[in-house]
Amino acid sequence: METTKILIGYSIYLPIALFLTYYVSKTLFKNGKIFMLDIFKGREDIADATNRLFETGFYLLNIGFALMILQMNISENSYQELIEKLSYKIGGFSIYLGIMLFFNLYFFFRGKRKAKEAQQEERLVFKA
Repeated sequence: METTKILIGYSIYLPIALFLTYYVSKTLFKNGKIFMLDIFKGREDIADATNRLFETGFYLLNIGFALMILQMNISENSYQELIEKLSYKIGGFSIYLGIMLFFNLYFFFRGKRKAKEAQQEERLVFKA
């Protein structure tokens, strides 16, 4: 009976973890394209390529982490424990995704700041 509950847990956890990863990724990288265009001075081809590379890396990291923490042990063999374990696992994964989201936003803003600094340096060189 324990194996059945563990399989139920896996069949609930995996689709939720994959959906959350997909949703966060699509939201982040759809909106991140604006930052990339700014960083790469409107050069859409480089901005799109870089954004896709970031998105691929985001998927690999997060799906890999979701699979890495998949293991579930149920000692009491009850549905209550299954739900508690699932909520802990999905909640922890959601927090992890949030941290990854802010980590990526930090890099977007850092890239934007570096691009502005480079533009200001170019302006100073042209004025001199």
